Amino acid sequence: MSASKGKFSNNLQNNLPNHSQDNSQDNSQDNFQTKFLNFFGSWRTIFQLLFLAIIITCSILAWNTLARNMRSSGLAISFDFLSDPASFDIADSPFPYKASDSYTTALQVGLLNSLKAIAVSIISASVVGITVGISRLSNNWLLKQLARVYVEILRNTPLLLQLFFWYSAIFLTLPSSSDRISLGFATLAKDGITIAALKMTLSSEFCALVLGLTMFSSAFIAEIVRGGILSVPKGQSEAAKALGMNAFQTMRKIILPQALRVIIPSLTSQYVNIAKNSSLAIAIGYTDIYRIASTTINQTGRPVNVILIIMAVYLAISLTISASMNLLNRQFQIVER
Repeated sequence: MSASKGKFSNNLQNNLPNHSQDNSQDNSQDNFQTKFLNFFGSWRTIFQLLFLAIIITCSILAWNTLARNMRSSGLAISFDFLSDPASFDIADSPFPYKASDSYTTALQVGLLNSLKAIAVSIISASVVGITVGISRLSNNWLLKQLARVYVEILRNTPLLLQLFFWYSAIFLTLPSSSDRISLGFATLAKDGITIAALKMTLSSEFCALVLGLTMFSSAFIAEIVRGGILSVPKGQSEAAKALGMNAFQTMRKIILPQALRVIIPSLTSQYVNIAKNSSLAIAIGYTDIYRIASTTINQTGRPVNVILIIMAVYLAISLTISASMNLLNRQFQIVER
């Protein structure tokens, strides 16, 4: 009887789950997971690394496919053609250029023309946008409505149509260079604006491009400025008024410095859009880098090579603008102590 009881108890112990072994396995798994997460930081880091690996893999596959297709077409991913003579003239060149210069020099001319148009457009669009944005909040009913109409019209019409309008309806209707219109400090003609004091002539294409980019982008900047000003508590302006400040002093010293914390991040995208929209200059004949690149493609038959250059140029410009605006944004953010 005792033997049968002992046999029964042994069988019962064998059939019971071994909690000590399960706990040790769970602990080892938890320890491995903890060490794994400590090594990589967090699951978010792991997913970011996986996503980066996928992007790199897809980029390598795309590059290999491109190289294989170009080899099968008898082409090569080479930029040796850039040293060949461009064999075309550029009317609006910031430095001496002749047709015998290389494609590299021609692209440099286009790049400088693009940078010039982008820089002037960003500055002018900011000035006009801030002015219109403040006017949208004016107590003067007429000024407020004019600013509203300005924003609604320019923001809701395509930029390309605006460029055609400014170029065709304004600059092409000016008299020839022999009958220039004198404004005292400058003269106007169909070939452009000449500023005698600076000994500088701005082509009609450049002026139309800058005017179009300025008017179009300033409408969006005006709304950004208006939203930034409205984000400042009304108590700030009331306190400034109690201190005896007028409206201009309140806006300059109290409202705008605080509103810039909201305005600057949104301005970054608008400035990048100005840089990218400048490629529409080809529609009105301005010799920016995109137009020079298009001519280069037609003459060399190297579309992929030239497009890669253009993509790199616009990417570099956009990243430079973003980095600069991020640095500026840090200067206006509240530093916690």
